[in-house]
Amino acid sequence: MSPTIATAAPRHGIPPGPRAKRHATPATGESVIARWLLIGAALAYLFLFLGLPLFVVFEEALKKGVGAYFTALRDPELLHALRLTLLVAGIAVPLNVMFGLAAAWAITKGRVRGHALLVALADLPLAVSPVIAGLTFMLLFGMQGWFGPWLKAHDIQIAFTVTAVVLATIFVTLPFVARELIPLMEEQGVTEEEAAVTLGASGWQIFRRVTLPNIRWGLLYGVVLCNARAMGEFGAVSVVSGRIRGQTTTLPLHIEILYNEYDFTAAFAASSLLAMLAVVTLAAKHLLERSHHAARARLIQEQQERQS
Repeated sequence: MSPTIATAAPRHGIPPGPRAKRHATPATGESVIARWLLIGAALAYLFLFLGLPLFVVFEEALKKGVGAYFTALRDPELLHALRLTLLVAGIAVPLNVMFGLAAAWAITKGRVRGHALLVALADLPLAVSPVIAGLTFMLLFGMQGWFGPWLKAHDIQIAFTVTAVVLATIFVTLPFVARELIPLMEEQGVTEEEAAVTLGASGWQIFRRVTLPNIRWGLLYGVVLCNARAMGEFGAVSVVSGRIRGQTTTLPLHIEILYNEYDFTAAFAASSLLAMLAVVTLAAKHLLERSHHAARARLIQEQQERQS
C-alpha cells in the first residue's frame, strides 16, 4: 500500500504557510541520512557561493575600521550613485510591472493573435547580452546613430545621460514580471473572469477584484526579481552611461571605478550598501508574506467562530 502524501499545494500563487510546510511528509521515501546529505550539500553550496562572498564584502569594508567605513559611505559621489540607482529602479520597475501585467493578461486572458510572438519578444532581453543591448541603444540614440542627426537638430541628448541609463535598465529588466505571471495565469484559466462577466462586472472590476488577488504573490516575486536586476545592472548601463562620475554612474559602476582605482575600502563599502539594499528588498517581501499568512489565519478563525 502506498503511503499517504500530505502536501500543501499553493492556491492562486500563494505559497503555503509555515505550519503547512512543517507537517508535510516526504513524497519520495528517501532515508533520513539521504535527506540530511541533500540538505547539507545545499547549505554548503549556499555558503560557498552566497554566504562566503557576502562575508568577504563586509570584512573588507570594515578592514580599516568603522570610521573609515562610514567616511567612505558619506562620499558625495557614492551618495549620488545611490540616489541614481534608486531613481532608475523606481522608474524601471513600475513601468515593467505595467508591461508585465498587460502582456500576461493579453497572452493568457485576452486570447490575442500573435501571442507566441509576444512571448518571444518579451524573452528577448534574457537572450541578448546586456553589453549588446547597450551597444544597440548607442546605435539608435548616439550622435552617429540612426536618430542621432534628428536628436542633434532638436538639441536632444540621450546617450551618456540618465535617460539612457533608464532606457537600458528598462530593457534588461523587461521580462521578469511577465515571466512570473504568464505561467501562473495560464494555470488559473479564465473560469473566474467569465463568471464575473456573467455577473455584469466591468473589465476594471474583473482585474481588480478577481485577477489581481489571484496573482498578487506571483506579481510580488516578479517585482523583487525586477528590482534586484535594476539595482545591480552593470553591462548595458556601463555602455550607455559614459561613466561620468557624479552624473551617470550607478552604484555598480561606482564600485568598479573605485576598485580600479585601488580604493578597496570605499569599493567594498559601496558593495556592502548594495548588498544591504538587496536584503531590505527581501525583508520587505518576507514581511508582506507574513502579514498575508496572519490575515488569512485570522479570517479562517473568524469563519470557524461564526460556524460554531
